[in-house]
Amino acid sequence: MLYVTLRQYQYLVAVADAGRMTDAAARLNVSQPSLSVAINRVEARLGREIFIRRKGAAIAITPFGHRFIAQARELLRQAEALEQSASTERPFVLGCFEDIAPWYLTKALHILRERFPQMSFQGREGRFSDLARDITEGRIDTAISYDIGFDERFDKQKIKHVAPVAFLSPAHPLAAFKALTLQQLANVRLILSAEELSLGFVMRIFESAGVDMHVEHKTASLEMMRSLAAHGAGVGISYSHPPSGLSYDGQPLVTLPIRTTEALADIVLVRSTLTAPDPRAAEISEILATV
Repeated sequence: MLYVTLRQYQYLVAVADAGRMTDAAARLNVSQPSLSVAINRVEARLGREIFIRRKGAAIAITPFGHRFIAQARELLRQAEALEQSASTERPFVLGCFEDIAPWYLTKALHILRERFPQMSFQGREGRFSDLARDITEGRIDTAISYDIGFDERFDKQKIKHVAPVAFLSPAHPLAAFKALTLQQLANVRLILSAEELSLGFVMRIFESAGVDMHVEHKTASLEMMRSLAAHGAGVGISYSHPPSGLSYDGQPLVTLPIRTTEALADIVLVRSTLTAPDPRAAEISEILATV
């Protein structure tokens, strides 16, 4: 608990600067007795003298007082900076799930900067849990993401439905098909994202379709998933699919759509339900919905 108030810290600094109680009281527009009482209370609370007061002489600052007043000045500076930051216009921060950021975030930032040249925009990538935390704690204004891991604390505006794809080596038996179903992937060696929410989402899709699955690998990145699939380590499943027919290490790769209605996922705009209404944010959301 704080026992010394910011006002009392201001009194201490003012007395140190003025050198006399009467001069400090005049600068602060308070009575000298009130100022003296406040200083006495602070010293009593600390159990140390900050000032030595002698009748008819200027106030002397004790060694402890010099250290304490220096810290009080810094505290007051930080408090003033905190108040100013609340009224300072900051950039609009657009978050995006990192696997789809190359497709959505860069394009969205370009459109927003053209549409609102007077505003400043920043982008931030993250996993589902990162985005949820940063939106809740005010570091992200709006995020583009799959609708995974966002509960009733968030407003969600659907942008589009997306279907998953399968990554396969050209030599894999399923690579000869033009599209796949979940049933064709029963007990096939699968490569999934290691991200907890993403992994759980895909596993629930297989479970709801009554399809047994065999997870061979879990990867931290989309490109690692594609490289493993290209080398025949299994079939990767993702809702993000780069247009290239090569893996990151240059191996040929086949990408097939998974045509199962139950596997469709939503891409949404996400923001906190506790965010104050902002006409600017509403207009930005309308633009982002068309990206």
